[in-house]
Amino acid sequence: MLQKVTKIELPESVIRINPALAFSTQELRVQTTLNTAFTLVGVGLHSGRPARLRVLPAPADFGVEFRRVDITDRNHRIPARFDLVNDTQLCTRLCNEAGVEVATVEHLMAAISGCGVHNVIIEIDGPEIPIMDGSSDLFVREILSAGVVGLGRTVKVLRVLKAVTVVDGTAFAEISSSDAFEIDFDISFTDQAIGQQHHNINMQNGSFVRELSDCRTFCMRSDVEYMRSIGLAHGGSLANAVVIDDGRVLNPEGFRRSDECVRHKILDVVGDLALAGMPILGCYRGVRAGHKMTNQLLRAIFADPSSYEIIDANVEQSARLPGVGLCIGDLEVAV
Repeated sequence: MLQKVTKIELPESVIRINPALAFSTQELRVQTTLNTAFTLVGVGLHSGRPARLRVLPAPADFGVEFRRVDITDRNHRIPARFDLVNDTQLCTRLCNEAGVEVATVEHLMAAISGCGVHNVIIEIDGPEIPIMDGSSDLFVREILSAGVVGLGRTVKVLRVLKAVTVVDGTAFAEISSSDAFEIDFDISFTDQAIGQQHHNINMQNGSFVRELSDCRTFCMRSDVEYMRSIGLAHGGSLANAVVIDDGRVLNPEGFRRSDECVRHKILDVVGDLALAGMPILGCYRGVRAGHKMTNQLLRAIFADPSSYEIIDANVEQSARLPGVGLCIGDLEVAV
């Protein structure tokens, strides 16, 4: 299913970062992209449609952009931005001004952000990113195999200055000031296979790859029929989701981690917050929150200029961002 793509030459100004070595001051502060493009083929979780995904290097200050290469009659470019989110029902979907959409972007966005990549072009020949195994694992493996390179331009970060909160009944999401990117999350399910779970993580030093990237999406068996009746989960199977039924995990292999469900929810948060368009220095706290609340939180932050500042990261701040010091060996270190 995996197909390597010919290496793309980058400008001479790029700084090639060797994760096995100590980082120089310049390397720590620079924006990054991929050294080589890669391709993955899979099926959309909700649409059930096959899709070919190609992720390519991009220049400094470009950001992340999706391109629907199957559409030729109108603008097919969709920047990965929070304000272009038009649906958050069981996934995050983006839509540009021409009505061109791409859905289920969160796991790929989490991999890009968690690996410390700032600039890429994502070509897709259908309306939904392939679900792969239901986690970010395959995306991360391809990113690290392709290699990450510096682009000689200082990375900008969104630094949270004061707490911003959104509430929906007993669920809430909040982000507050912090010197690093941290996430604290609680979930509560009546099914005892999940129950109450809590996890807290500081996203620096490759922790996304070691602690979150292999954690899969999950659902209740009782919800599958309903999801399919409203046009969702047509590509779902035990190969790409953990399915729970009356206290049992139906997947023969069981959970990958005892708290895989809350870790996957944090993975989703990483992907949804990546739609801020830059790394974040702040502490996210979520209780029973989902894609909708995280997107509402980003909209609330950007609606209040006093809640944040956008700065050129200094050496200390850069060292705390996801992906710094990461190497492919981190994939084999489970925490």
